[in-house]
Amino acid sequence: MKLITAKDLEKKIKAGEKVNIIDVREADEVAKNKIIEAKHIPLGEITNRLNELDKNEHYYMVCTKGARSGSATDQLMQMGYNATNVVDGMLGWEGDVK
Repeated sequence: MKLITAKDLEKKIKAGEKVNIIDVREADEVAKNKIIEAKHIPLGEITNRLNELDKNEHYYMVCTKGARSGSATDQLMQMGYNATNVVDGMLGWEGDVK
């Protein structure tokens, strides 16, 4: 599994790189804070919402501390998607949120 820290992901955003971030937390968690660039798809809905993802794109999966996003990363990779787990999740995120 490919891994990245929240700090390194933030550096990519600040450098102007195009990033596709998927936040797999539940709605009540996302309501408190979410990375501005992130799309919200709860972990339990990933397989039902594959039509919203493109196999030609790279996705960074985030949750609170990396466990659920790791599961989502595994699921996507098994289905042929390019995904990276943000290992420290929102606990490691110091960038802007909404």
